[in-house]
Amino acid sequence: MSQKKHLLVVDDDAMNRELLEAFLADGAYQIEMSYDGPSTLEKVQSFQPDLVLLDIMMPKLSGYEVCQRMKANKETHDIPI
Repeated sequence: MSQKKHLLVVDDDAMNRELLEAFLADGAYQIEMSYDGPSTLEKVQSFQPDLVLLDIMMPKLSGYEVCQRMKANKETHDIPI
């Protein structure tokens, strides 16, 4: 049996996170949620996602800033966003 792919869903709107989780909850993915830039960068390190669905307009760090930091880090630059 193949291992589930890790998917990190990032959105500061709780309803959007719930909707995406419900839509993707068919069992094909192991899903983690995040709500702002700093928590996303922490989860990327600990969860090691295969894909990040990233909101742009978020508190503390925008999605653009999160993307720039991930792409500048040799450990995370290959993760699709």
